[in-house]
Amino acid sequence: MKAAVASISKLITENRNYLIKLDQQNGDGDLGISMSDGFNAISGYLQTAEETDLGKLFFQMSKIFNDKALSSLGTILSFSLMGMARVLKGKESADLSETTDALQQCIDTIMGKAGSRPGEKTILDSLCPALEALQAHSAEGDKKKAFAKAAAAAAKGSEDTRQILPKHGRAAYYGDKNLGVLDGGSVVGKLIFEAISDYCNAQDR
Repeated sequence: MKAAVASISKLITENRNYLIKLDQQNGDGDLGISMSDGFNAISGYLQTAEETDLGKLFFQMSKIFNDKALSSLGTILSFSLMGMARVLKGKESADLSETTDALQQCIDTIMGKAGSRPGEKTILDSLCPALEALQAHSAEGDKKKAFAKAAAAAAKGSEDTRQILPKHGRAAYYGDKNLGVLDGGSVVGKLIFEAISDYCNAQDR
């Protein structure tokens, strides 16, 4: 977990300014700042945490992320971490299938709390295709292959948001002007899975 979250934090931070520019197209431009602050904070926490219960770790990460990632997506992702905490409670390890179950709860929590669905130009448009790819390959037990497929699916899902009209937040007020515009939240989802795939690949080096 330390290495995987550190990989996410690094990639998000490297794309901080890019996320800011994306968010400035139809938002207040804070996305890159809040995501970088949030993931850096939970990565820092994990580096010194001695807790071995995954549920308790995700619970604490949820609280830290909510405090540090001061944006609407920050709040949503803190809820999603709490959802994963419930699934992983009492576990000190999780195989690919259990990780996929936790990510399903992550997405279900986002949909429940935000009232959003795939196809509405949000982070779900990258997370949901990624989860479907994981579910399709989890039975094979090949973590590297499964997350590579998930990262590719997340990237395509994010790119496809250019053709979607948003239904939530400030972006919804811009109407047809959003066509051709990439959703910043979906890029965050893409970067998360890209970073996890990078982490899996690095383990074989």
